[in-house]
Amino acid sequence: MSDGGTGAGGTGSPAGTGDAAGTEVTAGTGGAAGTGATRSGFVALAGRPNVGKSTLVNALVGEKVAIVSDRPQTTRRAIRGVRSAGSCQMVLVDLPGVQRPRDALTERMAGRVRQELEGCDAALMVLNGEQGVGPGDRFIAQALAGAGEHPAVTIAVNKADRLTRAETIAMLEQAVALGISEDVFPISARTGTGVDALTDHLVAAMPQGPFMFGAGASSDQPQAVLLAELVREAVIKRTFHELPHAIEVVVEEIEWIGGGRNNDLARVRALIWVESESQKGILIGARGRMIKAIGVAARKELERELGSQVHLDLSVRVRRDWRGDEGLLDRLGIT
Repeated sequence: MSDGGTGAGGTGSPAGTGDAAGTEVTAGTGGAAGTGATRSGFVALAGRPNVGKSTLVNALVGEKVAIVSDRPQTTRRAIRGVRSAGSCQMVLVDLPGVQRPRDALTERMAGRVRQELEGCDAALMVLNGEQGVGPGDRFIAQALAGAGEHPAVTIAVNKADRLTRAETIAMLEQAVALGISEDVFPISARTGTGVDALTDHLVAAMPQGPFMFGAGASSDQPQAVLLAELVREAVIKRTFHELPHAIEVVVEEIEWIGGGRNNDLARVRALIWVESESQKGILIGARGRMIKAIGVAARKELERELGSQVHLDLSVRVRRDWRGDEGLLDRLGIT
């Protein structure tokens, strides 16, 4: 189904702060010293599915590098966002939500989590303040404690803007009781409350070293992968209950009309994989209404990312049990 035309760019971040998000267990420390030396390092974000890691990465980077959904297990690849400010550069690795593997896809996701944790300079465990600490959080805390040389761990209690002061204090105490860190920060990745103090603390933990990415870099994702993720985000938001984990998106072609990026129109051809004919029917919808709505929403995000008008051509194909197909997962870059 082809969805041509143009649309406006994305919306701004919501403003406002929560009642209790100013409470801290530890005070944040300052950023990199103004000595001329640079700091750089990797920070791995770990947490249960749907605790807000991707929203936090986007907030730290200052732009959208990871897709966001209320549905758990939205993030499949270890996405690196780059935050460069002053004399410090942090490479933020948004890990897939940690869970026990159940198929080839989730096995690879779990393996990537272990690999990234072993190579990071600091780890940030993100908790959902509304849900409290549960068995899944304790499982992740154990994984962090046993990761390689045990990088310094910081804990962020997200969604503190939705908690009362008493609830926030109780949640911070639960976080400390995990036994992996006393550096705990209540934050709201959505509103930005508490994020600056957390950032200063992470900056101070970065080792001295040269920047790993050039000026202006915000992610290490190839452009085609980022665009495919934006299309997948639009699909997930509109098929929340029916097929969030059964779909994958591949951008097959990006064509700049006229031959260069400075032209006004980019033609993007994307393929959406599903696992059954019934899922394909859901995705297309009655008289094509669903796929059209997905195309309109995705096109706006692609235009924001590319800075140009976009003609988006979407097609849907059935690939049974693609999540268990090792060869296809290799080609999709899910390692």
